Amino acid sequence: MKVTFLGTGTSQGIPVISCNCSVCRSADSRDRRLRTSIMIEDASTCLSVDAGPDFRQQMLREDVRRLDAVLFTHAHKDHLAGLDDVRAFNYFLQKPMDVYATREVQEVIRSEFAYAFDPVIDYPGIPKIKLHTISTNAFRIGSIDFLPIQVMHYRLPVLGYRFGDFSYITDANFIAAEEKQKIRGSRFLVLNALRKEKHISHFNLDEAIALAEEIGAEATYFTHISHQLGKHEEVAAKLPRNMFLAYDGLKIAW
Repeated sequence: MKVTFLGTGTSQGIPVISCNCSVCRSADSRDRRLRTSIMIEDASTCLSVDAGPDFRQQMLREDVRRLDAVLFTHAHKDHLAGLDDVRAFNYFLQKPMDVYATREVQEVIRSEFAYAFDPVIDYPGIPKIKLHTISTNAFRIGSIDFLPIQVMHYRLPVLGYRFGDFSYITDANFIAAEEKQKIRGSRFLVLNALRKEKHISHFNLDEAIALAEEIGAEATYFTHISHQLGKHEEVAAKLPRNMFLAYDGLKIAW
């Protein structure tokens, strides 16, 4: 199985529009971060977790020719806004895109992309989307089994996912004890680590490190990073053993 980090930036990405800070001006490619998403592949299934505003660019960069599904964590724009671009896969694969989301996220999808669900205005070029309802129960997409992990993004419930030895959690600042149990035993853990200062709806770096130490995964990768965290090279050099900053294009295979 392989996971590719399609994007590792927060909602504004890096560089931030109009910002002149040292991170946004950095020449290090690891400091250029698109909106957060991953792609999961095994021998027979390929899917993305979320499809933010940079979805098209991410698919082109990774030369993705087949995508079987999109799985959503929640409905914020930086995770949802690129869904229209599944049109290309509709055309070349000659089928609707299977989209997996909770009922609450589906309501937003139907609102934001209303034209895709209106039979009156159906015409070539509209994205073809087949919605599948998920909850906190385990489910399967193709050949891959998923266990949802419910976390809190301030007051908004968000789903992280465990698939095999890999747990992926973004946009969280609280995980209940019973949900942490679902993560324990993971070889690979991904957590959001927005910045060094505390934040109302995201783990900061210290909080993410503390949670990573509690879980004790073989390797932990931090994502959903803002320019306020600092330069990749400088922050990564100070992380505890077996903890790393993810970066766009990073691939983990096992």
